[in-house]
Amino acid sequence: METRSRPIALNIIKTDFADDDMERHDFVELDLGIEGSYGSEGGSTLVDDFTGETKFHYKDFGSIDWYRELAIDQRKRAREKEKAENSPNIVNYVRSLADAASGWIIVTVIGLLAGFAAGVIDIATKWLSDLKSGYCRGHLYLNQEQCCWSDNLHGIDEDNCTAWRDYGNPNSYGGHVLLFIMYCLMGTLFATIAVILVKMIAPYACGSGIPEVKTILSGFIMKGYLCFGTLLVKTLTMPLAVSAGLMLGKEGPLVHVACCCGHAVSQFFPKYRNNQAKLREMLSASAAAGVSVAFGAPIGGVLFSLEEVSYYFPLKTLWRSFFCALIAAFSLRAMNPFGNQHLVLFYVEYDKPYHLFELFPFIILGILGGLYGILFIHMNLSWCRFRKRSLLGSGGHLIQM
Repeated sequence: METRSRPIALNIIKTDFADDDMERHDFVELDLGIEGSYGSEGGSTLVDDFTGETKFHYKDFGSIDWYRELAIDQRKRAREKEKAENSPNIVNYVRSLADAASGWIIVTVIGLLAGFAAGVIDIATKWLSDLKSGYCRGHLYLNQEQCCWSDNLHGIDEDNCTAWRDYGNPNSYGGHVLLFIMYCLMGTLFATIAVILVKMIAPYACGSGIPEVKTILSGFIMKGYLCFGTLLVKTLTMPLAVSAGLMLGKEGPLVHVACCCGHAVSQFFPKYRNNQAKLREMLSASAAAGVSVAFGAPIGGVLFSLEEVSYYFPLKTLWRSFFCALIAAFSLRAMNPFGNQHLVLFYVEYDKPYHLFELFPFIILGILGGLYGILFIHMNLSWCRFRKRSLLGSGGHLIQM
């Protein structure tokens, strides 16, 4: 495929791109000679008609130019700073303040949306799981626990609750058979609906999503993977797949859902919509929010985003990620999906302090865990080398199965 060369001159700032301090910057005019062939499919330079900002349009399954994107962002900020100094007025001041606060506004909205999505998923999963065994008379939208709360006769006693109707009588053999049949049929129905929605509407909604999110944060372009359709289908099908009894959980997909929320919110701000490097700062914060609502651990979410998924992680993104994870956790707690003020289903409370001698077994456990990890890695590498050289590797997937 033939590509067109279009050299573009940019003002490159001689400083670290992660630095936000714009007071001591020297500028040098450089002709980057950009060929317009970034990634495997190339790209083109565009100008936003509304804001006048330069934007490089990347083709699908390509990779971004980090230095170019960050240089364009710093040039834009330097131009706005110069404009504010040359013509100081309230309009330029408010515009500069709004531009500086846009990142915090985005992570706040992302946290709220991620917590809301996680709460809806938890509530829907519990309701669909109970729907496989029975239903609430008069209030079909309630799960078994909520239905029995409304039972004025027996209260929260689920064993004697009259408001909840099982599909079969659990005290008889025929009732057990009917319950088993309905359990299998409802689970199969939920799984079928989930498969149809993913296959026909949003194929990118399949799987965990964490490997693809890591790839996107490293600079790879996957158009449609974080779009609104993927967000909607993934949010709808996750409770269906989990309640169907499939061997998967909602922890990994929640990271994908949070990143979809981050991508959707960022499109309303030209600073992040027109710059792929800045957009990935918001996606890093979104990944932290996803882990926060999945495990009820905001600090763990930040560490996950920092150590596991992010490629570009400046200091400001660290604080924004922590703030986003906290907002997500607080919004999930406000929704109270489990009815007990806990963020996760399996919550453990530690109300007794440790004694000093109790720490030694944990030290030994940590050492044994590290040694086991080393042994597992070596055995896994040895097995991969053996499989590659043996008949298993040359015989194809059929022999391996």
